[in-house]
Amino acid sequence: MSLSSRNSDLTQGNITKHLIRLVLPLIAGNILQQLYNTVDAFVVARYAGIAEFAAIGVAGAVMNLFLFAAAGACIGISVLLAQLYGAKDLNAFRNEHFIALASGTLLSAAAGIMGAAGVGPLLAMLQTPDDIFMFTGAYLRIVLLSLPASFIYNFYCALFRSVGRMNAALGILAIAVCLNLALDILFVAHLGWGVTGAAWATVIAQTVSAILSFGYLRMALPELLFRRRNIGLHLPLLKRTAHFGLVTGLQQTGLYIGKLAVQGAVNAMGTAAISAYTATTRIEAFVNSFGDSGASATATITAQNFGAGDHERVRQCFRRSLHLFGVAGLVCSAGLWLSAEWTSALLLGESSGPAFESAVSYLKIVAFFYILNFTGNTFAGYFDGVGRVSVTLLGTCTHITLRAILSWMFIRSFGLDAVALLTGLGWVLVNSIWAFFRWKRR
Repeated sequence: MSLSSRNSDLTQGNITKHLIRLVLPLIAGNILQQLYNTVDAFVVARYAGIAEFAAIGVAGAVMNLFLFAAAGACIGISVLLAQLYGAKDLNAFRNEHFIALASGTLLSAAAGIMGAAGVGPLLAMLQTPDDIFMFTGAYLRIVLLSLPASFIYNFYCALFRSVGRMNAALGILAIAVCLNLALDILFVAHLGWGVTGAAWATVIAQTVSAILSFGYLRMALPELLFRRRNIGLHLPLLKRTAHFGLVTGLQQTGLYIGKLAVQGAVNAMGTAAISAYTATTRIEAFVNSFGDSGASATATITAQNFGAGDHERVRQCFRRSLHLFGVAGLVCSAGLWLSAEWTSALLLGESSGPAFESAVSYLKIVAFFYILNFTGNTFAGYFDGVGRVSVTLLGTCTHITLRAILSWMFIRSFGLDAVALLTGLGWVLVNSIWAFFRWKRR
């Protein structure tokens, strides 16, 4: 059986159909990932107590720095793999498989060990309250040591995505979510292990997902496994892997840090503002799952065609993606504006008051700009796909830095409306930057 018949050769066929087929499992996976991230907190809140629930929240903020770096690095690796797959260079694909897996696992293990060793000083620096300090530290030390398993799972998701096998990653993630929930109930609700039980449930679920990912690859896609002859440094490919992984890892980490800085500005405004912003970020996280999935789909199809050397089809991929996800952005903008009162009331549990009014106003302002979020994701996917990951990093860091600085400057005068408006203006800026580089590339 040929390679293209077993997997998804995106260098042939209808581009719009390919994009839709790629993006649907990615959207489902993003939504499942959000569920995965909230399972621990949900169970701990009901069976362990408020202190341990708060510890999960603090620990989650710390863990996200590590997870965003690992997942971001895998975006760059996915682009490299897709380019090699599009070029039909299986030997180089296997070389990249070994280099990325080995180097990423070693680096994530080192990061996990150092992070676990430095948990105490880190939590002290974050001014973690004494009543949750011990719980937070215990959770983080356990989960950080499982960072290699998390990387391996994210790596194989990237590999499956590069060859168009997103359904495999989605199925494994669904198993991990169910397993995590079952183990949380067993360890926390029945055995009374508290936050430690939640941590072990996460570790076991991540380890099982990593094992299942490798097992699926060996069973269904053995031609993509590296061989003995592929084991080696392959220095030119190693340097390219390090560049792509570092840049995309920095991009995701920088975006997360910028969002934390905006959250800090909101926190200074009191409980009502915090509640409103928490509700709106949860709503936006759902909507953003569509745009983020569009970026991944665009990067994959672009990278395969770029690797195949078909630059006219690369241009077609960009145009089709811009049209498809531009329409999706318009639909989401309208939906966000029309449902602002209902979704705010659902998340806040009230339909009046300062928090509700701030949340509704925020959503209605940001809704006017949401199409630019989606077109921006098309640009990001395009530049990642053609290997210009530094352009994506430049645009992302510029707009999130500006948003964070200006939010601190104007939030006291204009409240959450300032954050919403600056979010939209940030998207205007990043679309302008990427449009300029796109025009220059042409």
